[in-house]
Formats: sequence, structure tokens, C-alpha cells
Amino acid sequence: MTVVVWITEGTWPACVDAARTRVPDGAEIVLLYVAGAEVPGAAHGAFAGLLGRGHPGPRHPAAGWGSDPGDRMEELASATGEEMLRAAAERLTLPCTVRVAHGRVEREVVAAAEGTELLVLARDGSRTHRGPHSLGPAGRYVVDHAPCPVLLLWPDRVPER
Repeated sequence: MTVVVWITEGTWPACVDAARTRVPDGAEIVLLYVAGAEVPGAAHGAFAGLLGRGHPGPRHPAAGWGSDPGDRMEELASATGEEMLRAAAERLTLPCTVRVAHGRVEREVVAAAEGTELLVLARDGSRTHRGPHSLGPAGRYVVDHAPCPVLLLWPDRVPER
């Protein structure tokens, strides 16, 4: 049995705890973090256009002036993901594989779940109300398009109404 656990900021502890307590012994667990392409992509585009002032190389290397900020944003997203994955693996206390993917978050999660038996994720919308708004756009897409069963969790206490 292969289980993918989607690791995101703010909700990963609940997902890891669920995997630790609900996944059968001997299951292959994959902790997945997806670094979204939207923000770095916007920075790349802004730098490329930069009102006609984008430069292909650094003009003042010590200050980083003239460097594409999208590259730095991609590095930071990967570093953040790796840090969360490290913490998640420690909390899991079970053998697991960690994976960082890059691209459209919802599509990368669905692609990673292909051929697996379970996908574990937490609600990414409103944490104060039950219902459809408790899922954000990425979570809704993943739930609607997952190619396997989904274990959908509340990251905190379930709201009373």
C-alpha cells in the first residue's frame, strides 16, 4: 500500500498524525510538498518586463541588483518545503520518502497520487465554518480529481457549526 501525505504550511501536523495512526504497518508513505509556480512565475515575468529595465545578469553582484528575483523565490520555496518535510518526517517516526515537486500545486498533488491507494490532506479553507468554504481552491480541485481514496482532515478542532 502506498500513501501520499500532502504537506502544507499550517496543516501538515494533522496530516502526519493521521498517517501515523491510521496507515497500516508496512505501508509506503510519501510526504509530498509542492512549491507553487505562481509567485515565482509572477516575479520572473515582472523581472523580464520590469518596465524595460530587466537585465540578464547582475550589474551589482554583491547586492544582487539585476538578478531575477523569481530564482530566489524558487530557492526559498524549496528550502521551506524541505524544512517542513524534515519536521514532518521526524514527527511521523515511520520510514517514509520525502518529495518536493514544483508547478501548479493542485495538479502536482493529483499527479503524485496516481497509482497510490490513499491521499491524506487537510482542509485548506475556512477553519471557522463547516461546509464548502472549508476547502480552498487547491483542496477542492484535489478532492474532486484525486485518482484514489482521500482522507480529508480538519487541521484543528472541528467547528461547532
